Amino acid sequence: MSHDLALLFSVGIAYLVLLFLIAYAADSGRLPERLLHHPSVYVLSLGVYATSWTYYGSVGFAQTQGYLFLTIYLGVTIAFALTPVLFKPILRLTRDYQLTSLADIFAFRYRSQFAGILVTLFMLVGTLPYIALQIRAVTESMRVLTQEATPQVLALGFCITLILFAILFGARHTSPREKHEGLVAAIAFESLVKLVALLAVGLFAIFGIFSGPSGLNQWLIEHPEAIESLYRPVREGSWGTLLFLAFAAAFLLPRQFHMLFTENMEPRALNTASWAFPLFLLLINLAIPPILWAGTRLELGIDADYYALGITLNQGPGWLPMLTFIGGLSAASAMMIVTTLALSSMTLNHLVLPASYPAPEVNLYRWLLWGRRLLIGAIVMAGYGFYVMLEQNQGLVQLGLISFVAVAQFLPGIIGLLYWRRANRSGLIAGLLAGIGVWSITLLLPMLEASGFVRAEIDVEALRHYAGMEKWQFATFCSLSLNTFFFVLGTLLTQQRRGEREAAYACCSETFSPLSGVVSATSTNQFIKEMSSVLGLETAQKEVQQALDDLGMQTSETRPTELRRLRERLERNLSGLIGPQLAHVIISRRLQLDSHAKTALADSMRFVEEQLEDSRSRLRGLSADLDSLRRYHRQILLDLPLGVCAVDREQTVVIWNLAMEVMTGVAAKDVLGVPLHRLPESWGQLLAGFAAAHDFHIHHLKVEHEGKPRWFNLHKAAIPGPTAPDHPVVEARTSQVMLLEDLTDLEILEAELAHSDRLASIGRLAAGVAHEIGNPITGIASLTQNLREEENQQIVDESLDEIMNQTHRITTIIQTLMNFSRSGKVGTDFQRFPLGELTDEAIRLVQLTHRGKQIECINHCPSELMLLGDRQKISQVLVNLFSNAVEASSPGDRVECFAWQKDGQTAIEVLDQGAGIPTEKQEYVFEPFFTTKAPGEGTGLGLALAYKIINDHNGSIEIDSKPGIGTRVVLKMPRGDNKQ
Repeated sequence: MSHDLALLFSVGIAYLVLLFLIAYAADSGRLPERLLHHPSVYVLSLGVYATSWTYYGSVGFAQTQGYLFLTIYLGVTIAFALTPVLFKPILRLTRDYQLTSLADIFAFRYRSQFAGILVTLFMLVGTLPYIALQIRAVTESMRVLTQEATPQVLALGFCITLILFAILFGARHTSPREKHEGLVAAIAFESLVKLVALLAVGLFAIFGIFSGPSGLNQWLIEHPEAIESLYRPVREGSWGTLLFLAFAAAFLLPRQFHMLFTENMEPRALNTASWAFPLFLLLINLAIPPILWAGTRLELGIDADYYALGITLNQGPGWLPMLTFIGGLSAASAMMIVTTLALSSMTLNHLVLPASYPAPEVNLYRWLLWGRRLLIGAIVMAGYGFYVMLEQNQGLVQLGLISFVAVAQFLPGIIGLLYWRRANRSGLIAGLLAGIGVWSITLLLPMLEASGFVRAEIDVEALRHYAGMEKWQFATFCSLSLNTFFFVLGTLLTQQRRGEREAAYACCSETFSPLSGVVSATSTNQFIKEMSSVLGLETAQKEVQQALDDLGMQTSETRPTELRRLRERLERNLSGLIGPQLAHVIISRRLQLDSHAKTALADSMRFVEEQLEDSRSRLRGLSADLDSLRRYHRQILLDLPLGVCAVDREQTVVIWNLAMEVMTGVAAKDVLGVPLHRLPESWGQLLAGFAAAHDFHIHHLKVEHEGKPRWFNLHKAAIPGPTAPDHPVVEARTSQVMLLEDLTDLEILEAELAHSDRLASIGRLAAGVAHEIGNPITGIASLTQNLREEENQQIVDESLDEIMNQTHRITTIIQTLMNFSRSGKVGTDFQRFPLGELTDEAIRLVQLTHRGKQIECINHCPSELMLLGDRQKISQVLVNLFSNAVEASSPGDRVECFAWQKDGQTAIEVLDQGAGIPTEKQEYVFEPFFTTKAPGEGTGLGLALAYKIINDHNGSIEIDSKPGIGTRVVLKMPRGDNKQ
């Protein structure tokens, strides 16, 4: 049974249109994002590895090499098993530095444009046979199905269709930051199609050709040579070489690198791929032996590469050959689309741009986009030309292995890139040139000679037979041996440059070293101005703004350390746009660095901590313990309820914790790396002044902020810097850590409590006040009535004088109460005043109460003794002490007050003859709300507030009480000025 050629072509075009629709649905948001970002889609997209070689050629490879066909997939399994030490470091590099291809990675690590050019050219030459393989597989599959020659115009039509697809859904963005979700979805669908198709053919071979597993087993028993032919090559062949080549191809082939790293949308999906992708390959290869045995049983007169088509065409249902053809078309088209995308990016960045960079007036984005599209078409057509040129019927596997050996030449460079910091560009280039030369002589020239295109003078076969090696073993061993030898030798004989050392440190491990140097540009506007001369004004504005957005910076940013970070981000973004080496050259020339400028400790700490927080690598051993300790201590500082501000030796803020943010209203991100004197006005003055002060503790400091008073306790500690080697005794300038304790709420609360206590005292005094004011008022009323009838002028004058005396008495009582009850300002208002006068006022207030009138209060304070303090608060203390003394005394007892000055202190003593305080309660008398009075008779705040007020005056208060004898309270405060 055969199929019509036009029908096959129509089905192929319809299938490619279906891919268009899937890609369009993904890009336009018609497919849920959750589905597109699912790890299974990523795993299936990696199925681009399974090309026509896998789909068709594995059967022919199994026929000649037996179970060695599995090495091509076991090698991949080994590579994916090494994901933590191989794939993850490469993925980190590609994401962090926006590297889109193998050529980008080599150019970045070895800081060599020539390395990028060499990798790109070799990758093009090494991959073109593989692209030709896909075209030939499609045309040959049509020939098998139609049983007639396939016109080359159909192959050309196939290539043009793939060019359109690649341009529409693979070359839509200019930045690697934007992933091609539609392309990934389409490639994943193609992988699913070829898996289903190949498994369907395998099941048909078992159940359709052999009538089930038992029939297959019976046939194998009757034909033991079928099993023996699979095992013999394993015992005799070079399975190690094939494993090694597959291992290298798993991530070095352009299509694999592109799907593994460039189109990776979720790094965690790589963990799933490490086991799921080998499982995918295992499922595909399960069908190969049954297909081979079925083709052998049917004695098909076609190449074993196409047994999958032959057995379905011979005995299968009508739809199965068509499904098989679509599966093969999927394998070929997926490989060509992704490969040409990867190669076009490499070619543009490393061949076209260095040779013909567009003028600044040209829109760079549009130029890059159309350049990439034209290169896609050129590469596909070059593959088509290679297909036409190869007249010799090379096997599918033969063409594939040629490409495998080619990409294996990059393995020494990758190992050096990841794990040998000493490796340099001279060694890489020497090794690659040696490997490429041997590859060209042992594989490329024989292939071209067999096609009749060239005639070689070197007898490679004689050399191989002399070495006693199989073809692939000979080519791989010779090329890789010379490659590695010259790589190591070239590295050891030459020195690394500074740029190479920096890139090597970034590649060999997650770098925790801070950025060094200061950018010549001093503002973001100057960044735009400098870059516009190369990129054009519009592109420069967009790229600088994108870098600002990536870092969360404002356009007004001028801090040198932040501008250094902006320069680094801008270079990374441009690396994804025009290639790492060209981006490095442009940035280095337009935004020059002063490499001798030192990096502030604040920026070094912040950079290292950000890197540690974002690190994807697992620290182990002592490093893990130290990092855990660092995180623990830092969390303590961040969560400490006291404000923490640490500065380095240049007085630049290093730490600004959450309490400081709440206290000041200034975010940490706005002050880290900023000198103290540049902080917002009040806080900059406060902290800079305290940092420069000799005092390590300042208590109860009043600060005006936004028109309101605030109080703080300030503490600091010095952190000595390292000593100079030549002067070990002399310490360098020190860093400091400052603690701010906000007392404002406590101060306000204490003022409110004090005022409440005063109001309570006034309440207790109310009755006495009414009585004291009532008597003078009654006398005034009587005298006033008598004056109406009095005619004697002397009596009138005497009555008026008495009225004035009584009025003055009332005024004195009211003024004393007002002085005591006013709330005053929050805080302490120090002034000089006579202590005896204040004591008299306190006694008069206390004696307004009924109990106070029964107790004799005597003031022995010298009239000339002056006290420096807050008059209103000291008055409250005296009133509380006299009130307590009166409450504890019996009618007729005395309460006396003495005062003296001695040894720079003023002492005040209040002595009563009351009941005293029980011994077991004396240690609690200064605690808030503790009282020895009956419930409802006291607040328990008097002595607590008195203790706080005297303490604020840098004084002390002591109580000496004997139950049944009396209580003695002694206040001691620093001496004031006695001069009036």
